[in-house]
Amino acid sequence: MSSGRSHVVGLISDTHGLLRPEVHEALAGVELILHAGDVGGDDILIELEQIAPVHAVYGNTDPPGHQRLAASLEETVGGVRLHVSHGHEVGAPTPDKLLATYVADVIVYGHTHKPLVVNAGGRWVVNPGAAGPRRFDLVPSVARMTIRDGAVSVDLVQLAV
Repeated sequence: MSSGRSHVVGLISDTHGLLRPEVHEALAGVELILHAGDVGGDDILIELEQIAPVHAVYGNTDPPGHQRLAASLEETVGGVRLHVSHGHEVGAPTPDKLLATYVADVIVYGHTHKPLVVNAGGRWVVNPGAAGPRRFDLVPSVARMTIRDGAVSVDLVQLAV
């Protein structure tokens, strides 16, 4: 994926076996979907592939060694280095811990179910929130990340409850 144009990447996590219908609209038009774990089965990945190609990692509730789920992903989109992992591998994930552990320009994680977008010195830490069953009184969400000429912007998209 070369630079010189906008790249829009869908970010999703913690579906836990439920893909809300609103995800199709929220991620319409993205060229790639990155799933940050706790997928909850192949059916979720197959349905997401109707929107765009999917690269996914396993979370603490997914079986390690699953054929379609990696422990972590390193991608480059539009010249921007992305790291995707669930976050549980650093204990209780925080932006500081993730920034200290990974060298990517954008670190995408899940696990906490809490949507978060932090820009720290030009590096980004993004948790798209939990898109699956509603838990912890948090509104389900996903994110859309746009990369243009090396610049990153992230929009959180709330899903209906």
